Amino acid sequence: MSGRLYVIGTGPGNPEQMTPEALAAVDAATDFFGYGPYLDRLELRHDQLRHASDNREELDRAGAALAMAADGAKVCVVSGGDPGVFAMAAAVCEAIENGPAAWRAVDLIILPGITAMLAVAARAGAPLGHDFCAISLSDNLKPWNIIENRLALAAKAGFVIALYNPISRARPWQLGEAFKLLRDHLPAATPVIFGRAAGRPDERIAVQQLAQADASIADMATCIIIGSAETRIVTRPGRLDLVYTPRFMAGGNR
Repeated sequence: MSGRLYVIGTGPGNPEQMTPEALAAVDAATDFFGYGPYLDRLELRHDQLRHASDNREELDRAGAALAMAADGAKVCVVSGGDPGVFAMAAAVCEAIENGPAAWRAVDLIILPGITAMLAVAARAGAPLGHDFCAISLSDNLKPWNIIENRLALAAKAGFVIALYNPISRARPWQLGEAFKLLRDHLPAATPVIFGRAAGRPDERIAVQQLAQADASIADMATCIIIGSAETRIVTRPGRLDLVYTPRFMAGGNR
């Protein structure tokens, strides 16, 4: 007997930014697997069970959830943001690929959510208004030289770059090195947006120029958006400046 496995994202953390589709999945499920702070965002009933685990136990978490769903339960795997962006959807797919045949029979429903870069971009203006990419600075699952190469190529190609997992206690240096590398390829005045807890009461949004961008103000919960050479800042007296990337670039057709 096969059950159902929902994979959802809670959004950036503001309850109003969690989709109705994801809320319906929460209402339908009986068991919830995820990193403890993400599970804490849910208002579960007394008959719904939490299975919290450490943030670095993604494959074990996915396997446990799949095993329970394969036995007939309605299970929900919970991520922050969007589950398909540096989150649990990929871990669930990997577990299915390498796991027992019964896991492939599970009714898998992956639901989109609002990822951090979208929330930060909305608070700052429209920095993602033209071509952009997202890069994780964590070298836990890929070597640092690949990250450096991707950063350099993205900057040369004119992409706005959203940085996830920029810094942690175990990785205190990567963000500073990323800024140093990008200064070789982008104008000194390129806007850098630091967005922490976008949409939540403890929100912090700061805009600096790349030449002075200070890695020390970021933490693991910060999403950083680095503009392209086309990205502009519109000053607004008494209000947060707007950062946007024009939709029209030289040589293009309107």
